[in-house]
Order: sequence, then structure tokens, then C-alpha cells
Amino acid sequence: MTTSVNLLMQQEREAIVEYGKRLITSNLTTGTGGNLSIFKKESGYMAISPSGIEYFKMKPADVVITDLQGNIIDGILKPSSELEMHATVYRNRDDVSAMIHTHALYATTISCMRWDLPAVDYLVAHAGGKDVKCATYATYGTKELAENALKGMEGRKAVLLANHGINVAGKTLQEAFAITEQLEFCARLYWQAKAIGEPVILPDAEMEIMVERFKGYGQLEK
Repeated sequence: MTTSVNLLMQQEREAIVEYGKRLITSNLTTGTGGNLSIFKKESGYMAISPSGIEYFKMKPADVVITDLQGNIIDGILKPSSELEMHATVYRNRDDVSAMIHTHALYATTISCMRWDLPAVDYLVAHAGGKDVKCATYATYGTKELAENALKGMEGRKAVLLANHGINVAGKTLQEAFAITEQLEFCARLYWQAKAIGEPVILPDAEMEIMVERFKGYGQLEK
């Protein structure tokens, strides 16, 4: 829904509000857990969800606009405590312009084991590789966590955060959300399969084929 006030990065702010609600309704997080952002390369500005605001109470004007050094450009609320984790990705990855960090139950369960998410299903290839790595643990909101997460995401669009959650990046927030859903499904499959035995993991060669196929998956954006 369009607001009556013309905000800086208004469309991006509205998208963050919309997908924040979808994180809740899709059971990808609870309470105020997680955060979302969109980066505009032309301006160098990032729209990021505010800290500690319930997604169904968040309004476009609550979304904070910052630069990649963390300076607030527009907004009256405190930005997410994971601002540096988002900014670090945009400073180092030219292939993505949106990111979701969430505490999805099954992905977080796997991260609490400090396991990578292997190719239990070909849908893991949506993340851009044969598996999803689990980054080394660091305290939330720290530069160390941001650097660990970036390293774990190398060559991929997603990374598990040890004992914490999952980060997923994409060209758009829509893409990042779709990949988040697919990886949470795969994490649940892995958890359930491990509960009854040892799952058969798809070979690397098959996953290389899947990664290539998914590069052209879906409708081309106009």
C-alpha cells in the first residue's frame, strides 16, 4: 500500500514492510527476530528494517536509510543491530542488492549443530552451490560476525550462522525471500531424514547441473 508521504527509497521501504510480514506468516521467524535490507547501487544507500519493531506494526517511515558506513541518511528509529552484516555484503558483493537474515526454525536447528546444509535435495542449489556453509560463531551485531558470514557466503547466496540463523541474499528482496523459503524446506528435510537414518546426499556433479539450471529459473525480470 502506497503511503501519502513521498519517502526517500519509498518503494524499497514498502517492500521491506511487506516481506517482514511474510517472514511471520510463512513461519520463517518469530517476534521481532531477523532483519531485511535493500541496497541501491546508484545512490549508495541501504534501506534496512529498524531494531525491535514488530513486523505487523512496522510502517514504511519506520524503515531506516543509511549509507554503507552506517550513517543514518533518513529515519528517526534505530536501524537493525545487524546493519554491519548487511553492509559488509553490499560492500563486497556486486551480484546482490537485497538480503534477509532470519531465525527460521529448521535452518537455525542445523546451525546449532554447526553443520553445513548438504544437498539433501536439489533445491539446495537455489543458494548457488552444492551446499550451504555454516559460518564460524560470533556475537550478534559484531563486525566479526559480519566478516564470518561474508566468508561463509563466498560463491553462494546463503550462509548459516552458527547458533543463530540464516542469511540469504539476492538481486531482489523477492528472490532472497524465495530462496529463504526453499532452504528452510531443505533444512527441515535434512532434520527429518537425520531423525530416522542417514540421508543420501546428491553428488557434486548433479548439484553443479542444478546450479546452472537455476540460473535461468523462473521469469526474467523486466
